[in-house]
Amino acid sequence: MFKRMVQAVDTHSGEPMRVITGGVGHIPGDSVFEKMQWLKKNDDALRLLMLREPRGYPPVCCNIIVPPCNSDADAGFIVMEQIEYPAMSGGNVISVATVLLETGMIPMVEPLTEFVLEAPAGLIAITAKCKSGKATEITFKNVPAFAVLLDKIIDVPELGKVKVDVSWGGMFYVITDANQFGLELIPKNGGEIAKHLALILAAAREQVPVRHPTNKAFDGISIAQLSAPCHDSDADMVNSVLVATGDIDLNNPNTWTGSLDRCPCGTGTCAKMAALYAKGELKLNQDFRHKGTLGTVYTGRLIDEIQVGSYKAVIPTISGQSWITSFSTYVLHPTDPFPEGYTMGDIWPE
Repeated sequence: MFKRMVQAVDTHSGEPMRVITGGVGHIPGDSVFEKMQWLKKNDDALRLLMLREPRGYPPVCCNIIVPPCNSDADAGFIVMEQIEYPAMSGGNVISVATVLLETGMIPMVEPLTEFVLEAPAGLIAITAKCKSGKATEITFKNVPAFAVLLDKIIDVPELGKVKVDVSWGGMFYVITDANQFGLELIPKNGGEIAKHLALILAAAREQVPVRHPTNKAFDGISIAQLSAPCHDSDADMVNSVLVATGDIDLNNPNTWTGSLDRCPCGTGTCAKMAALYAKGELKLNQDFRHKGTLGTVYTGRLIDEIQVGSYKAVIPTISGQSWITSFSTYVLHPTDPFPEGYTMGDIWPE
C-alpha cells in the first residue's frame, strides 16, 4: 500500500534530531563513508522526504542507523541535514547513542556502557553514563580536530571586514567573535544572529577554500559559528551555529537562508577548541563548557595531540545528553504528490 514506510525515533538535545531505525533497506558500501556516498547519489529522495515538510521542518536533522563496516564498530550511522551529508555531527552522535541504548539495540550496562560507532568521518568511541534505563550522559571521542586559519580577515556584505577562524571539528567551520557586531547570543535575537551567520558563511565559502588533508571529499566550509564569552558560571563560552537550508546569494544579502542549531553543537565545540588550542588559549585535559543559544551546555576536553597531514591536530571529547520525544512510522503513499516533501517561503527562506 505504501511506497515507503520508515521507522524512526525522534529526539532532542536542544536541536531536534531524528534517528531512523528501520525501513530503509540495504545501502551498499564497504565503509559507512561509501554508504553515505551511495545514498547521496542514488537515494537522496529519502533525505528530502524526512527533512522537508510535511514530515520535517528547517531545524530538524536526521540519522540512519546502518550496519558497521569496520569490525571495531558496534553500529554505524549516516547524518542527513537540510543541504548536505555531514561527515560527522556531535549532537547527532549523542542522540544516536541515546536511541541505541534506550531502545535496547545496544545492551545498556549500568552505570557505564562503552561501544564504538562508525561515522562517515571515522570511528567514534562512546562512553555512556546510564541510570534506571536512561542514558544520562553521552561522551564521545571525536575524530581529530585542527585549525586551518586563525584571525583571517574576510569581506562580508553589510558587515564589512570580519575577523574569522577556520577549523575542522568533523566539518569545516568559520568561527567569528560575536562581539565584533555587539550581538548578544540569546533566543530573541535568533533572526539577526542567523542573518549574520549566513552572510559570514557565504563570504567565507567564496574567499576561503579548504579541503581535508586525508579525505579530499570533505571540502568547503559547511557551517558558521558566532562565539562570545559567557558571563554565567555554568559555561566558559556561548555560541550560535547556523545550519544552512539553501544557497546564499552574496549579490542579494537579504536572501539569507538557514536556521540556528538549537544545541551547543558538538563538532562546532570541537572546532572551537581546536582554534583556542592553536592560539594557546586552551590546554590539553582542560574542561571547556560550551553553552548553546538555548542555554544547554556541552563539555569538551582535548585529550591528545596528533598530526593530520600538515596540521597539528587535537583529539577532542564531548559530553552531553539527549532525550527521546517520540516513536514514529513515516509513510509515503504512491499517490502523494510530494514524494520529496516541499518547502514554502514563509518559514523556508528562498
